[in-house]
Amino acid sequence: MKIGVVGKPNVGKSTFFKSSTLKEVDIQNFPFTTINANLGVGYVRIKCVCKELGRQCNPRVGFCTEGFRYIPVELVDVAGLVPGAHEGKGMGNQFLNDLIFCNALVHIIDVSGGTNEKGESIQIGTYNPANDIKFLEEEIDLWLIGLVKKNWRKFVRTSKMQKEKGIEALTKQLSNINLTEKETIRIYEQFDFGDDLTQWTDEQIDQFVIEARKTTKPIIIGANKIDKLIDKDGIQKTKEKLKELQSATESKVMPIFAEGELALRNAQKARIIDYLYGEESFEIKEDKLTVLNNEQKQALAKIKNIMDDFGSTGVLKILNYVIFDVLDYISIYPAGTKSLCDKKGNVLPDVFLMKNGSTAIDFAYKLHTDFGDKFIRAVNVKTKQIIGKDYVLKDKDMIEIIADK
Repeated sequence: MKIGVVGKPNVGKSTFFKSSTLKEVDIQNFPFTTINANLGVGYVRIKCVCKELGRQCNPRVGFCTEGFRYIPVELVDVAGLVPGAHEGKGMGNQFLNDLIFCNALVHIIDVSGGTNEKGESIQIGTYNPANDIKFLEEEIDLWLIGLVKKNWRKFVRTSKMQKEKGIEALTKQLSNINLTEKETIRIYEQFDFGDDLTQWTDEQIDQFVIEARKTTKPIIIGANKIDKLIDKDGIQKTKEKLKELQSATESKVMPIFAEGELALRNAQKARIIDYLYGEESFEIKEDKLTVLNNEQKQALAKIKNIMDDFGSTGVLKILNYVIFDVLDYISIYPAGTKSLCDKKGNVLPDVFLMKNGSTAIDFAYKLHTDFGDKFIRAVNVKTKQIIGKDYVLKDKDMIEIIADK
């Protein structure tokens, strides 16, 4: 699973990426600091079942602390996007190609209005960030439309010669943008443009592809640099502007303070504060109070005030929203009825993210092809009940798969 971090230059994409992954990336205050895509591991957070079991788990990947399990997800921080990217302007072609396998996109914008359409720093409040939302969606849509139309006539002729139905041809053609057969059928039936693809107009093809993009690459807006907006307008006007921005788009708009999150995670790493990633607040360690200078204390106080007003820095919150609300995933633990440990004695070492609606047989195949092919039955470890392959998984289920040897 990949989440693309997108946006025009100089809006804080790389800061968001670094605050999520703690991976070293170049962060500068000018356009096109990011030239090649940065790949890293970020995390989403759930309440771990280990707390209700009274056992501390030992994750193989990610980590678990204070009853919260942090599950890794791949993040892709791509080169900044400018108008005309689908035509190759700026880093356009590279940017868009990096997105092809992403499951969702977090679009970082400078909500303070301090970055113009070219990614250049300007006076706070002199640019309307709503413009960025529209242009990015249009650029991605035009790029995908171009990819599909490039081979449209050829694949339509081939499908007709092979006497394929329109839906069969579309499924093959659109698989390269991660559209599944089920999703293709839904959009096909929604528009009802007819089975003869040779009769589809350019407008109809555009409509179909745009809906495919919304399905395969939903966009969530990360309204970054809220601290700059608060400095200029105050907290109440900042919240009002966020509401105005939300009313101007169908995409979800979520406030984030990426620079603040990065500062907190660095301070935590340096053992200056007690902070759990994604929490609503933090505390400065007593023995560090006399070490910090006034500027550092003021910076931490500012971060705390913003977290008090918005509930957190928003960085982990937006990733959780993408995975669990937009993409609709749930967490499933492989476990045994006799033991919760693997062969090395690690308690609940793994947890998997599965699409809501997945079944026991889907989970078996997720674990290993042999488990799926040789599936006999499964057991719900919490209830000790035997379940069949069609059992629909529930969030935080603990499942043992019994397969033929």
